[in-house]
Amino acid sequence: MVTKLAQQGLTDAAVLQAMGSIERHRFVDTALVNQAYEDTSLPIGLGQTISKPGVVCRMLELLRQGRPGHLGRVLEIGTGCGYQAAVLSLLCQEVYSMERLRGLHDKARENLRHLRLANVHLLFGDGMPGYAKGAPYAGIIAAAGGEAVPQAWIDQLAVGGRLVAPVSAGVTSAGKQVLLVIDKTPQGIRQSVMEGVYFVPLKSGIA
Repeated sequence: MVTKLAQQGLTDAAVLQAMGSIERHRFVDTALVNQAYEDTSLPIGLGQTISKPGVVCRMLELLRQGRPGHLGRVLEIGTGCGYQAAVLSLLCQEVYSMERLRGLHDKARENLRHLRLANVHLLFGDGMPGYAKGAPYAGIIAAAGGEAVPQAWIDQLAVGGRLVAPVSAGVTSAGKQVLLVIDKTPQGIRQSVMEGVYFVPLKSGIA
């Protein structure tokens, strides 16, 4: 899988190494294990999916922005099955990962148990307001796309921090999403629009 990702032009050695260290098949249902290392998204229950490895790798590359060493504290919106949180644990000092669906929060906890990751904190709750208790964050990454990035996330980003999230591409392209990168600089907010992506919709509340 990692070789294929490198062939796609993904070059961050730390991200590729982290993805090679975390076994993706442990995070999908038994019936889908044979597809675990293909570059495809897979269902994880409750209408949610585990993202394509290529998309995970790309977003983590963008989050790290080529920095040497570990990122500091990172907030992940949408734990899902816990796979990306596990990969993040190898790239960051601390990971706060929030999931609004109780069934997935419990599944992620179970999936991550064998790894004993002391620097991963799984939170059950609405991700829209972020998680102020852990702020400020060196990075924020979202696994669901809304109309816009919630202001709370930007507020909780440290100066010098970076946010990577899918957002709707605009009214003219219904259902389409793009990756948005937000850098919080001493001079203010800088936004960069990247390639098109497809993620589940960002929702508020818990279920």
